[in-house]
Amino acid sequence: MSETAQREATAFGRVQWFREEWLARSAPEPALAPELPVIDTHVHLWRSPSGERYFVEEYAKDVRDCGHDVAACVYVECGAMYRADGPVHLRPVGEVEFAVGQAAMAASGVYTSSRVAASIVGFADMMLGDRLDEVLDAEVHAGNGRLRGIRQRAKWDPDPAVRGKFCADGPGLYLEPEFHRGLQRLAARDLLFEASIFHPQLGDVAELARKLPNLRIVLIHSGSPVGHSSYAGREQETHEAWRAGMAELAPCANVCVKLGGIAMTLAAFDYGKAAAPIASEALAELWRPYIEPCVELFGPERCMVSSNFPVDKVAFSYGTCWNMFKRIFAEYSDAERRALFSGSASSIYGIAIETG
Repeated sequence: MSETAQREATAFGRVQWFREEWLARSAPEPALAPELPVIDTHVHLWRSPSGERYFVEEYAKDVRDCGHDVAACVYVECGAMYRADGPVHLRPVGEVEFAVGQAAMAASGVYTSSRVAASIVGFADMMLGDRLDEVLDAEVHAGNGRLRGIRQRAKWDPDPAVRGKFCADGPGLYLEPEFHRGLQRLAARDLLFEASIFHPQLGDVAELARKLPNLRIVLIHSGSPVGHSSYAGREQETHEAWRAGMAELAPCANVCVKLGGIAMTLAAFDYGKAAAPIASEALAELWRPYIEPCVELFGPERCMVSSNFPVDKVAFSYGTCWNMFKRIFAEYSDAERRALFSGSASSIYGIAIETG
């Protein structure tokens, strides 16, 4: 990582782009239960503002090196490769086109046998009104059968250090009537919605789910519990508030949860200062309080594992991520583990894989 990139990619004193030389300080962990197929439900491919890239070649190397059977992944929007010109509201279509191109590169077999971007989650602004139809139709067409849904962030917090650069303009986006009308356009196309909030906003997702019971909602990153900045030192309070919010959401049968993806928000491991990456056993103990309750509340058939790579690669390797989940779920039944690692994702994202 260049010095320029290092300066540009820090927030809260925590590195925001992975460092290969730092990751190499820990020996690779042998894969636990390598025969268990995995569908990674949250992967980004992009070129960072500082020039670092994480495309199919880089992702394929992580898959190859990890030793786990990562059969497929879901590409999730990250503002990558928007069209450079044309109507502004249609520029996000370029990201879907990019993801399809990455999927085609993977399908060649040159880089990996894993089905990269087997399904795609794009971006469209639900507040566009009638113009939203044009965007959704263009993205469905560009997705060539792979587009499964749309993600739009509503993350907001009074603390500017928490909400960061990629946030909503203010609180309550998911409660706006115009936003609901946009989501009804999604539901009419049988597209799902990926909800991105911080844990104090879980009530907004619950209200949304109750008002639109025909809309399939995927809550990402275990509800994004926050542990840094103004939330630091409030671990018990945060966990209680998070659990209460998840308990309110769980009765909504139209909601599923992506597990994991909390390295940055939870801030339980200071990867910016640590001498080496965290091992899977220690990571499992840090994250277990925010992983197991999801399964208890929603059931394995409504929960899915995810890596949030390359974002969470700031803290650990790809193999460490899957070993962490496999340690947490070691005592679960075979049927439960298969649901968590691939079955639920296969059903929700329409990804058929061979399970042996």
